[in-house]
Amino acid sequence: MCGITAYIGDRDAYPIVVNGLKRLEYRGYDSSGIMMYDGETIHLSKTKGKVSDLEEITENDPKRKVGNIGIGHTRWATHGVPNDVNSHPHFSESENLVIVHNGIIENYDTIKKELISRGYSFRSDTDTEVLINLIEEIKKNEGCKLGKAVQLALTNVIGAYAIAVFDKTKPNELIVARLGSPIAIGVGKDNEEFFVASDASPFIEYTKEAIYLEDGELAIIKKGRKIKVRKIEDDKLIDANIQELQMSLDQIEKGGYDHFMLKEIHEQPKAITDTYRGRMLADQGVIRMSGIDDNLSKFLNANRIIIIACGTSWHAGLVGEYLFEDLARIPVEVEYASEFRYRNPIITPNDVVIAISQSGETADTLAAIKLAKSKGAFVFGICNVVGSSIARETHAGAYTHAGPEIGVASTKAFTTQITLLSLIALKLAKEKGSLSKSAVNTYLQTLQQIPSQVESMLSIDDKVKEIASVYKDAKNCLYLGRGFNFPVALEGALKLKEISYIHAEGYPAAEMKHGPIALIDENMPVFVIATKTGHYEKVVSNIQEIKSRSGKIIAVVTEGDVTVKEIADHVIEIPETEEPFTPLLTTIPFQLLSYHIAVMLDKNVDQPRNLAKSVTVE
Repeated sequence: MCGITAYIGDRDAYPIVVNGLKRLEYRGYDSSGIMMYDGETIHLSKTKGKVSDLEEITENDPKRKVGNIGIGHTRWATHGVPNDVNSHPHFSESENLVIVHNGIIENYDTIKKELISRGYSFRSDTDTEVLINLIEEIKKNEGCKLGKAVQLALTNVIGAYAIAVFDKTKPNELIVARLGSPIAIGVGKDNEEFFVASDASPFIEYTKEAIYLEDGELAIIKKGRKIKVRKIEDDKLIDANIQELQMSLDQIEKGGYDHFMLKEIHEQPKAITDTYRGRMLADQGVIRMSGIDDNLSKFLNANRIIIIACGTSWHAGLVGEYLFEDLARIPVEVEYASEFRYRNPIITPNDVVIAISQSGETADTLAAIKLAKSKGAFVFGICNVVGSSIARETHAGAYTHAGPEIGVASTKAFTTQITLLSLIALKLAKEKGSLSKSAVNTYLQTLQQIPSQVESMLSIDDKVKEIASVYKDAKNCLYLGRGFNFPVALEGALKLKEISYIHAEGYPAAEMKHGPIALIDENMPVFVIATKTGHYEKVVSNIQEIKSRSGKIIAVVTEGDVTVKEIADHVIEIPETEEPFTPLLTTIPFQLLSYHIAVMLDKNVDQPRNLAKSVTVE
């Protein structure tokens, strides 16, 4: 949530920072702002709305674009409504210091009252302005340098943050720090320039070298000098680990598609292939995953597996529960990370916890990981972003290799997470002997066909668009599935809610009779997954119950289906596959449907209201 960009060097900072903000706009888009320092004057430009609104302000006043040092921010509001005043960056009272901040300072009100008693006044309603004035007060009272003042201030705050701070009296220096919110530092040749951002996407065309700060670390960045990284708590100087970036510029551009979401839906065949490539030799029945191979006894001897995640990743975890229990015969519990971390769960050293997150930065999931580790559990991470916090915090793990996912509504992350969970389940099933060698081989060969089958599903886009046009004005929708496809019903409903703002609910098909059936009438579209595997006859009965009450049926069925076609108002066919892999296919039409409905309703598909891609605050 929220996005930070900054630059210090010899280039014009403005285009670097503003273009960086555009790439980070998926993280926060209630408002945006930029600070430029021209060598004499700090120019602050900020506004409610999009980065394009910010550009209009700066275009009308060219002096706001001058300088080799700049800091920018896209905001997702926490403290204070979205408006020009609450937008970042924020001045200190003297206007010598400037800050941008992601996160929440929980004890800001106490600090604010103390600062007011010392004569400070505040322009905004934000916790961020409180923090920058606390830094100024410490710097003034202690007579210390900016880096030390920031460090001392951060030891007095409670909460989460990623910050970048500039001091007009130290014009060749930036201070950045993090706790619970990501920050990356791009390192230019010979340390002559540096880039700061919430992730690496704003600076990948300028450098392939980056430092990812760990929680509780502060970096002092000076042009022409090696970055100094210190521990905030004890001021210990540590070696900064420079990593080579894996992403490329074309991965974070739309590539001719109207929206990132549509591009990412169409990238799924490649993303799924990339996720199993090098890990699966289907013809030989081989699965190689170092994170599993090196810790096999932990999984095979586990009392249970606990999967923790949020949002779409939680839905993937639910599919994982079916996979592990059905194939590997290991008991599984799936928990919302946000609930798990607070309900005093029973965790033992014999439990394996699998944490799933696209970004690898989800605050609740990170907190749940730390709780599980404190109880002695073995924690395995599944995420998409190399070098992310979850990748560093877990004992072992695996990347999904989906590539950057920019659209807020997750698509390829979901299918690649399921792909990875499928590989893990089959690996454990083979090692335990819960599946025969021939059965494992059959499953692997079937999984290898999924990318081409997803490709064939994408070819029905026009048909899905026609269905979308029929139901785009619906006020409520119901999604039903059973077994492996119950989580897909939940995910389908979530996608529709996220980007079209139509109320939708996902249910196990049999649970319809326990309440939701009261909602069925001629105005209620019901999306039903009725593949020939997985309780087909039962689902057909549920469909008949809906039709008898005048409900509209949109059914996802297996190719060649006859029975449901005679009942449903609309039918979408998927290729035949093994039941555990059907979610990889049945989710595709729901993604396309949500996309087209949102476009027809003129919604902002990639940046739906009130949502941010990476939820790095509670």
